[in-house]
Amino acid sequence: MRADRLVSLVLLLRQRGRMTAESLADELEVSTRTVLRDIEALSAAGVPVYAERGRHGGFALLPGFRTELTGLNHEEALALLTAGSGRGERAFGLGPALASALRKVVDALPERHQASVGDAASRFLVEPETDLLSRRTVAEPVPEAVMHEVRRAVLAGRRLRLHYAATGAAPEWRTVDPLGLVTVRDRAYLLATRSGADRTYRLSRCLAAEALPDPAERPARVDLDRIWRERSARFLSEGHLTVQVRVGAERRDDLLRSAVAVRAETPEPDGRLRLEVTYQDAEHAEWALWQLGADAEALAPQSLRAALHDRAAAFAARYR
Repeated sequence: MRADRLVSLVLLLRQRGRMTAESLADELEVSTRTVLRDIEALSAAGVPVYAERGRHGGFALLPGFRTELTGLNHEEALALLTAGSGRGERAFGLGPALASALRKVVDALPERHQASVGDAASRFLVEPETDLLSRRTVAEPVPEAVMHEVRRAVLAGRRLRLHYAATGAAPEWRTVDPLGLVTVRDRAYLLATRSGADRTYRLSRCLAAEALPDPAERPARVDLDRIWRERSARFLSEGHLTVQVRVGAERRDDLLRSAVAVRAETPEPDGRLRLEVTYQDAEHAEWALWQLGADAEALAPQSLRAALHDRAAAFAARYR
């Protein structure tokens, strides 16, 4: 909305000082022409914004101008700014709204705290895009139009049509009653029901979405945390292979990276770890444990031990 953009423009000039039209356009995700029109509107409304000509020119506010936003102390602002610095700011397509909100958070602070809280937030890094081994974690993009319609249906309590491509199946349209949205490690999920049955949809597999005018059939209040735990437990118990494995502590993370989930973990006297993990199926488990070589040992089921033995014997025979 234009009103929100005008507020964001004022806050940017307050916090950063002089900015060019191009820089403002980049921050607000609009065209330079739109920024110039907004500057004219602010001036007409009495906001003391002026233009400085020349090579290092731009737009600025008269010194001493301040918007009236109040309410947050230093620790509250630091918590919000730190949360906003992580990858979660892209969740559910709300990144631009969060950026605008954070500008208001900074402006709400007393001037003596603004510099210190900004520096403090820069000292925390939340969910970096690479780990210590420089491996990138891959996010699953969701088309903006899909996210907009899904979010609209969830918040308005409307039924939702999804053009959804399930694994190994052709895309098809389905109508669901949305309960809420969950994001886990940059994957967004829609929790819903379909004809009364529980359904969980990975939004990256949605090709199109349409919020319908019909009200959704759903409870007035919802406990998403409880629902997610229940559905996760049910998912892990259906069609997955549970494996007992012993692994060196230094390879623990490599093991977990390939597993669907960890059910239990116990340290052993020799420093190794005994874990109960789940894999998609026997083939997945065999492949994953083979990657770890002698650093891991499958303890159960026996069929997996036999498969790994046969693979190792064939490998040894090849290089005899």
